[in-house]
Formats: sequence, structure tokens, C-alpha cells
Amino acid sequence: MSGRTRLTLAAWAASLMAAGALLPLVRPATWIFTAGFLLVLQSATGLLGRRVPLARPVTVAAQVAVDVVALTVVFAREQAILGFLPGPLVVQHVTELFRLGAEDVGTYAIPAPDTEGIRLMLVVGVLVIGLLVDVLAVTFRRAAPAGLPLLALYSVAAGLSGGKAGWLWFLLAATGYLLLLLAEGRDRLSAWGRVFGGARRSGSTAAGGGTTFAPARTGRRIGLAAMGTALVVPLALPGFSGGLLGGGGAGSGGSGPGRGGTIAAVNPLVSLQDNLRQPDDFEVLRYRTNARDNSGLYLRLVALDQFDGASWKSSVRPIEAVPKGLPWPDGLAQSVRTTEITSNFVASEAYEQKWLPMPFPASRVEAEGRWRYEPAGRMLVGDDKQTTKGVRYQVTSLDVQPTAEQLAAAGPAPEALRREYTKVPAGLPADVKATALDVTRDARDDYERAVRLQNWFAEDGGFRYDVDVTSGTGTEAISRFLKDKQGFCVHFSFSMAAMARTLGIPARVAVGFMPGTTQTDGSVSVGIRDAHAWPELYFEGAGWTRFEPTPSRGSTPGYTRSTTPTGNPTGPAQPSASASAQPSAAPSAAESCPPEERRLGECGKNAAAGAGADGGGGTDWAEAALWTLAALLVLALPFLPLLWRERLRARRLAPAAGPLAAWREIGDTAWDYGIEPDDALTPRGAAERIVEEGGLDGPAAEAVRRVARAVEEALYAPSPGPASGLAGDAALVRAGLDAGAVRGVRLRARFAPRSAARLHWAASTRWTALRARHS
Repeated sequence: MSGRTRLTLAAWAASLMAAGALLPLVRPATWIFTAGFLLVLQSATGLLGRRVPLARPVTVAAQVAVDVVALTVVFAREQAILGFLPGPLVVQHVTELFRLGAEDVGTYAIPAPDTEGIRLMLVVGVLVIGLLVDVLAVTFRRAAPAGLPLLALYSVAAGLSGGKAGWLWFLLAATGYLLLLLAEGRDRLSAWGRVFGGARRSGSTAAGGGTTFAPARTGRRIGLAAMGTALVVPLALPGFSGGLLGGGGAGSGGSGPGRGGTIAAVNPLVSLQDNLRQPDDFEVLRYRTNARDNSGLYLRLVALDQFDGASWKSSVRPIEAVPKGLPWPDGLAQSVRTTEITSNFVASEAYEQKWLPMPFPASRVEAEGRWRYEPAGRMLVGDDKQTTKGVRYQVTSLDVQPTAEQLAAAGPAPEALRREYTKVPAGLPADVKATALDVTRDARDDYERAVRLQNWFAEDGGFRYDVDVTSGTGTEAISRFLKDKQGFCVHFSFSMAAMARTLGIPARVAVGFMPGTTQTDGSVSVGIRDAHAWPELYFEGAGWTRFEPTPSRGSTPGYTRSTTPTGNPTGPAQPSASASAQPSAAPSAAESCPPEERRLGECGKNAAAGAGADGGGGTDWAEAALWTLAALLVLALPFLPLLWRERLRARRLAPAAGPLAAWREIGDTAWDYGIEPDDALTPRGAAERIVEEGGLDGPAAEAVRRVARAVEEALYAPSPGPASGLAGDAALVRAGLDAGAVRGVRLRARFAPRSAARLHWAASTRWTALRARHS
């Protein structure tokens, strides 16, 4: 095995062994086999390019081209031209996969499911690192710097895994790097011939009994330094939180038996303020319900239960298959009055969300598509690529109606729940708790404290609802909000939840939609401007209970009022008692969107996005042709030496070319088969050398000699005669050399001819002349 081949194998092994640190991030980890196979193709392409030899940039370009084609076949075969050529559809599909993969990275906790988007991101990442290692260690013969991309791969994996990429993966990655260093050291030493070590000294012998030379000692020092750096760098990486980039959090982390993975919510408040600022409302979903009063039928997406001082977010939680009947809500006593409600929903085609909007607490859910259940928050999340887009579903929920007396008499919350849901960051400004104590002064119990907080925000505190206030969810934002007294639902809900926690009341923030507006046909339309956030406080016996501190938004729960009103609710109008619980055929557009704009797809940004996702419009054949041409040019790069050689051969053996051109062709043909040219020999001497080293005999040997005599006559005869049959003689010589060569030599002579080095020489000569001309 040659040194280059050994070094190529070591680079491949080092890249794959370092990629092992990514295995704990995803389950199942079958993606590593795809990455390993594509790394083989990439390394083999580099090995072949270096054997030709191709110029270094051409070798790297060929590797990139092979990677692109291989990724196209693996991830986008159906969209590819002829099943393997990348085109515009492939670009669109891969871009979408990367987008979905980024969403999955932010959604799932470790170990994340092996979705197609995550798989693509992992495989592409490993290929990029493998290419960098191969280029540095093999193409440019610099194995030591190749440890940097390996170190980056392991360090990122260690930082993301939250400690799951332990000593075994580090040892594997370090072993791969040391193998690479040793392979390069052996290759460098072999270039000097056999190394003699002199007298053996005590304590300086290697494991095999030989002397430990300076290059070996240097390699070991480099390896130890790289190991130490790899141990230190992950400790200095910044912490990540949430989803695949999270290291867990308060609550149930990890996946237990039968759980089917874990999930952390993407914070849905990122776009809530933008939704509330929409100039035109548009429908996100429509439903029918048998509830007589739907003013309290808030549609909940997700609960945010972690407050780290910078933002509120959802904990990493186990998920499982959706049970036929959801368990009884935690903390809800049988003595509390409940009414079962059935609602049928149809989501708009323009509304895409991984969380399913549902009344809380749901007791039964029947939804089309692939959904998973998160028990702690009683939420449903889409599995893999499942979203709410166009989904129909039915939810049976409980309308929990505790009395003020029941809430006031609530006992203490379970210790584990109280400890988790009353956490506040150490940096919470003192005025937050001080204000909470001042507002709830003389309150007799937690229920009265919660009502006073709600009423202070909604009525008594002088707060003003303003959606244009700069959004913020950290501790300083809460303190500033309490002073400025203006904001929107995010500020009200987060501030009340934080203040309740300082008083020892378990609290979290729910995000979703207000109940919507009843239509003339009895259905209820929920628009994008119904997006809302509200606090949920826990009372033993009633469970998680909704409060409404935001002024002029939503409806105040009856159990927080001094007297229960008998008139219409303050929220949306009630549906008729006879309204059917069956959904309409499809959700209609919002009232504020004229039909003309709706047909043009201009009803809000989500509608526009939905329209943009439509596959109409046909194929742009000009663009497809350009992409096809570009792909063919990339694929043709490795064959350029072959094409150049065939063209040059045809020109040299043309009838008018003469004996000198035919002789040059025979010389280059012999070079292609391993017989290097020697310009110091006469034509007759060169012919005999080709006959001897090429193993030629019979017609092939006579053909070489005939062309050599024709060359001598053309060069030295006073009046040379016409030469004929030169093309046939050259063909005989080529056939003879081909017959006497082994298969590897024959393949190289055809697809990677050594005489292609003349291209490099010619380019260098022209470049030198050009520089001299303009200097």
C-alpha cells in the first residue's frame, strides 16, 4: 500500500471516528452508515485525483462534485434530473429539508428522532469536516492542522450533548487523530528511505524495541496537545437551551421507557407581537362547539414553565403516543364542577404550527396526522413534519368551574410541583417582589392574592394595553414594565406569573388564542390577531387555573369576579344553542380580507406564504436547462484529461500532421503506460527503449521502429520522402502497450493519462509569459 493510500484511509477513519461523538444526539443513529459510505466516495475521488495527478484545486472540485451528486441521490432522487443530476427542484427540496431540520433541532431534545432534515444536516456536516481533513492531511500533506476540524466536530458534539459525548467518544476521536498523525509520519519518513537509529539508550526504546525517534516524539506531543485542547474547549462553550440545542431544564428531562423521545417547545412568542400588529386579521382556524358559553374556551398551544431571567420557555419534557383518553388533570378534585365540551376544528391551509391549539384541559383528542402527547403540559405536538396546516380534529375538553370558596380553601401544592413552578432567577429585581407584596397586602390566602394581582393589572393599576411597546421577557423588561405600565399580553402574563412565583404560588404562562368570533352560521372564527398569552396558577383541587390580567383582552374568569354576571360574557358572542358540533367544510377567509385580495394571496403574510407554497406555475425550462448544463460541466471535470488526450491524439494523427506529430503521440502513449520520456535519446534509441520496457514484439515493435526511421528521415534527409500509415503504426503501438499492461495501468492510461501533465506545464509557461509581459 502506498503512503498516499494509507494517509487517505487514515483521514477517512479519523473523520468517521470523530463523527461518533454525534451519535448520542439522535436515535436511531443509522445516519452514520450513510455518512460513512459517502465519506468513502469522497475519499476515493480524492485518491484517484491525486494518482492522476490532477491539480489540487481540481481534485477538491471533483470531490465536491461527487458529494453533490451523492447527496442528491440519497436525499433528493425523486427531484433530480435523470435520478442523480441536481436541478432547481433538488435545490428547493434540500433547502426545505434544511429548514425542517433547523426546526427539528429547535424542537426536539436529546436524543432527537432521526428525521430527514436532521439526518441531512448531520451527513452534510460530517462530509464537510471529512473534506477539510482530507484536503489538509492528504492533498496538502499537513496532518497536524487537520486536527482542527476534527476538534471542532468533537467539541460541538460534546457541547450539544450535555455530557452524553463522554470519554468513549473522546477516546475514539483522539485515536483517529493519532492514526492520522502516525500515517503522515510514516509517509514522510519513507520518503527518506530506511531510517537507522544508532545505539539504543536506556529508557528510550519504543514498545516494539526500536529507538524512539524525534518525529515520533513530536507526533505524540502534538496528539497529547490536541487531546488536552479537546478536553478544555467543550468546557468553555456557551450553554444552549431549548430543543436539540438544550441541555434539559427543570422538569422531566430524558426519555423513559416507552416515552418515544423528548421534546422542548419552540418559543411561540417570537412572532406573537408581529401577529398582533397585522394590519388585516385573517383566519387561522374555525370550529364549532356545543358549549353554551365559549367566552372561556381559550385555545392553548403550549405552556412556558421555565423562567431563567432572560426569557420564559418550555421545559424539556418526555412525549408519548396520544392515548385514547387523556388522564384526569393533575390536582383537579372530583368535587369541583366540570362540564364536558366537544369541539370540532378545521385549521386553515395558511396556518402552520407544530403545536395543536386545544381547549384546556382536554380529555380526548382525535386528530388526523402524526401527533405526540406531552403529559405535563397536556399538549399535542406534531411528529416529524406534521403541522396544523389544513388539519381537522375533534377535542373533548372539561369546562372546569371552581367556586371562589373552593379556590380560597385550596390546600398546599405538592412539594415537587411547588418547588419547580415557584423558581425565580437570582437576578430578579427586588421591586418585582416588593410590588407583589404591596399589591397583595392584607390578602388572606393565595387565591385572594392571585385575584388582586389580576385586578391590579387589568383595572386598578393604571396599565395601558399597547402592542407597539418593545417586547421583552427578561427580568429587566418586567421591572421596566411595572414602571412604564404599558405593554401587551406578553408583558402582563409574564409579569403576573413572575410576581405570583415570588409569593409562593405555582405559576406558568400559556400561549395560544382567545376564543374567537362567532359567525352567522354558528361557527367560530379564530384570527391571527386573537393570538394571546395568559398566566396559569395552580390551586390544589382545581389544578392549573386561568387568569386574565391583560386589560381589554379576553374574558375575566367567573371564579375571579366578586359576583357572577348574568348577562352576556365580556368575550366573544355566544354560539346558538342549536349549533352543530360539526365543522364547516373548510375555513373561510377572514371578514377583513376582500375576495379580490384573497384570490391574489395577499391576506396577511401567512396566507402569502401558503400561496407561495403552491406548486403551480409550471417548470421554468430555461432555468432547468441552465442547471442541467452546470451539473454536466461539474460532472465532466474528472474526465477532462481523457477528453483532452483524445482530442490531442486525433490532431497528431491527422493525415497532414507528419511523422514528428506521430512520434510525439507514440512518446506520450508510452508515458501514459508508465514509460517516462527521455529527451536525451535519439529517435532510434527511444524506440528501442519503448520496445524493451513496453514488452512489444511483432507488428507493434516494427511500428515503433518505422515511425522512428520516418522521424530521422524527416529531420536529417536532404529530401525526405512522403510518410504514410503513421496513424496505423501509432494505433499498433498503443494496442501493444495496452495488451502488455495490467488492468490498473490500462485504466489509468485511459482515464487519467500521465501525459496530461503537459497541460500544467503549458499553463505555467503561459502564465510566466503573461506576467513577464505586464511586469
